[in-house]
Amino acid sequence: MLIQIILLAAIGWVAVVLNRSTGDARHQAIRRLLLVAFILAAAASVLFPSILSRLANLIGVGRGADLLLYGLVIAFLSFIATSFRRMNRMQSQLTALARELTLARAGLVDAGLVPDAASVATDVADVAHAPDAAESDGALPEPSDGPAPEAPGRADA
Repeated sequence: MLIQIILLAAIGWVAVVLNRSTGDARHQAIRRLLLVAFILAAAASVLFPSILSRLANLIGVGRGADLLLYGLVIAFLSFIATSFRRMNRMQSQLTALARELTLARAGLVDAGLVPDAASVATDVADVAHAPDAAESDGALPEPSDGPAPEAPGRADA
């Protein structure tokens, strides 16, 4: 019963912490302190496994391994939620950058400093169909009456 209360409280705490803004230095400091505490607890559980078993029995879990599993589930849910928030923030930043880039490009096109995409596509199509680009249309060159040119660096013996 006690473990259920603890796990529900931990899940609630993770939900509250992850719904707060993460841009300030205080939040980053708390995350770093929690990471150090996690590392110390992990090292203690490896060096002294009986402590983890005693703690598990104290809060109503049968084995220390089960308590470790419950903790890992909480950590995994925290990681998922944090990654989701980070992905959403990056998506918003990418959208804002794309809008700024589009507006800046439109301003440069209006000022005549860069060509617009339609005129660049027209210029590329004109170059592809230019008269001096006879070989680019897929036609084979006409055979000549003279001897075939020799391959460079090759001498007949």
